Amino acid sequence: MTGGVLQRIADLRAQATPSRRLILDLMIEDPERVLEESFESLAERSASSVPTVMRTCRDLGFSGLRDFKLALAQELAVAGSPLHRHVQLHDTTDQVVSKISRSAALVVAGVQGQLQASSLDAAADAIAAATRVDCYAVGATSGFVAADLQARLFRMGRVSNAYADYHLQLVSAATLGHGGVCIAISHVGGMPSLLEAVDVARAQGAKVVAITQPGTPLARRCDVLLGVRVPDDPVMHVGTDAYLAHFTVIEILTVLVAQRLGDSAIARLHEVREVLGRHGLDTPHHPALRWGDADAAGTEGE
Repeated sequence: MTGGVLQRIADLRAQATPSRRLILDLMIEDPERVLEESFESLAERSASSVPTVMRTCRDLGFSGLRDFKLALAQELAVAGSPLHRHVQLHDTTDQVVSKISRSAALVVAGVQGQLQASSLDAAADAIAAATRVDCYAVGATSGFVAADLQARLFRMGRVSNAYADYHLQLVSAATLGHGGVCIAISHVGGMPSLLEAVDVARAQGAKVVAITQPGTPLARRCDVLLGVRVPDDPVMHVGTDAYLAHFTVIEILTVLVAQRLGDSAIARLHEVREVLGRHGLDTPHHPALRWGDADAAGTEGE
């Protein structure tokens, strides 16, 4: 079956049975709602069954509801405004808030269905046992995610670094060796410099964990794939959805690593929090910091 998703739905509706036709009608009437709901919800609204919904998706040319949703989201993104794939230029402030909030929630919820427990376990096991964990990224969004992941691992006692510079990535890759782990983060998954650094790391015996979309060159080079797809962003190629999805992945990953490290990680995190608290940082009601000697601090403002 060829053509866009909505056109496929219309074509299939013309020859569908009454039970299938109601499912297709709901898809056409409110595609945004269909993007947000589950097999069970769509089946209930159409007075059908989950197997009927699944067969309908297959008749439209998709392996399941997830692939159908991804294709539909991409089509709606192209048809939307240049501001946001769900927002139109004439939308009110309340509509903008509602649409963007629902879109963000949908992206985060969609991560659950895409991650495999076996891959998460393999990545967490490798990080927990690693002699060094270096995070590589290219670009502002992936670079920020890599820096955040490095900070989380460092606080738990892992020897870790984050590099966005190609030269430093190569130096890191050349020195990781057996026992080291390279975590490559890239939504696009095809930047030549990042791929080259990953190749060097693997050649040195390091294990490569990739956070990227399935099917990318990076996904094909890694030992462990944490694959997440998100719809294209009309503003930036790597937009907010990719940012939210990747942050959800690293949150899951660091919790799994902490579970494996056990008491040592908990003690480290507690100690860091106490030290920062004593210095007036990361506390709900931190005192004003006083620089210099005690006498100067005591007489300030007199």
